[in-house]
Amino acid sequence: MSVSLYLLGLVSALGLATLTWVVSVIKRDVSIVDGVWALMLLAAATVYAAGAEPYKGRTTLILTLVVLWALRLSGHIITRNWGEPEDRRYRDIRQKYEPNFALKSLGLIFWFQAGLAWIISMPLWPALTLSVKSGIWDILAIVVWTVGMIFESIGDWQLSRFKADPANHGKVMDRGLWRYTRHPNYFGECLIWWGFYLFAVPTGTWWTVVGPLLLTFLLLKFSGVTLMEQTIVERRPGYREYIARTNAFIPGPPKPGTHASISRKQTS
Repeated sequence: MSVSLYLLGLVSALGLATLTWVVSVIKRDVSIVDGVWALMLLAAATVYAAGAEPYKGRTTLILTLVVLWALRLSGHIITRNWGEPEDRRYRDIRQKYEPNFALKSLGLIFWFQAGLAWIISMPLWPALTLSVKSGIWDILAIVVWTVGMIFESIGDWQLSRFKADPANHGKVMDRGLWRYTRHPNYFGECLIWWGFYLFAVPTGTWWTVVGPLLLTFLLLKFSGVTLMEQTIVERRPGYREYIARTNAFIPGPPKPGTHASISRKQTS
């Protein structure tokens, strides 16, 4: 397993991040990095797969799953953000690091995210390059990946439909998968990358668990649940009750003793 190949994966992610940064400077919108995040991981995975010796069907299978995940997620985010102003989170960062934020953002936003993507891609490095026989671990990996993909894609689709209806303006989404977890898309994303890690397990590279562990931390404590819910209670008072009765991450039945559906409540 070539370390230089893994480092080349970093170069590919950094290269894509840099090109995206150039576009962001022209558009004055660094939030476009969100739509490219999955493509950074795909770039690294493609490099790993290209270095597989011998190249077998297992490599094709895993790379196909990466492609499906990356194109769906990237397409969803780009479509969702098309024509919208720079995301509020990035506007806050821009204000904090002015002057010369455009230059600073290359490292603060784009290279930082490329580095995270590279670390998270770690299980794909041995999974795509080392030759092992398919077995129970691969079956388990496919099952976990599939469940994750279902949660992420359906959760995103349900939220998009909810937001597209003007009658839902100011309401809290608590329908479909969102009735059982406040972040079904994040839960699905987490499962997808634990599924990719399971592909690496039969190669003996248990230490690549760093990748899914980092992603889980980011989703729970950094850029996912915690960041999304920092101000949402102030913006949507009904969300406090939603928190009280709905799991934050792992799906579960709504807690009893709550009032009628929050989705019928208007914000003040």
